[in-house]
Amino acid sequence: MPEQAEFGTGSATPQRGRIIFLNGTSSSGKSSIAKELLQVLDEPYFHMPVDTFHGMRSRREVTPDELRLVLRRTWMGFHRAVAGMAAAGNNVVVDHVLSEQWRLLDCLGLFAARDVVLVGVHCSLLELERRERERGDRPTGLAARQLAQVHAHGLYDIECDTTTASAVDCAQHIRDFLPQRPTPTAFEQLRAKLRPDLTTAG
Repeated sequence: MPEQAEFGTGSATPQRGRIIFLNGTSSSGKSSIAKELLQVLDEPYFHMPVDTFHGMRSRREVTPDELRLVLRRTWMGFHRAVAGMAAAGNNVVVDHVLSEQWRLLDCLGLFAARDVVLVGVHCSLLELERRERERGDRPTGLAARQLAQVHAHGLYDIECDTTTASAVDCAQHIRDFLPQRPTPTAFEQLRAKLRPDLTTAG
């Protein structure tokens, strides 16, 4: 088969892909920025939104305790899918909500830290509440409940504020930052601080 001939066991290990990791509350504009990034970035990128993974689940009714377990497993599977895409050499744009600390800790253990561009997506509470009302597909007050924890780790490679900046402006800002991003990356620093059990740098 042609595919086996090109990517068979004798082929070289692909270079790891970059992960542009957009973190912010619900309705902060992450998905809009991700879509614009796919238009302005020079290399091919895949947008992997966590909402797509949640949407794959069957609609069978489950108890609240079961739902918590299902949601946790969904997030864990999402993280591993992103890690697998990047490990195969694909560039990925991820939109994420780090509203529980274990999610960040899990990602720190899975992703090659030097290949992650951690982007803080901020938005004022008033604007978040306005967007929630306008969308009508999110629980009232969801973004407000997430706000304190989402940015609690306090460290980013680059940040943007969608209260006033458009998704296009944010995407261009991120694109222009990529060639000059400093090291150690935010993920490398967070990994050293929060995951000392990981002795080898990734």
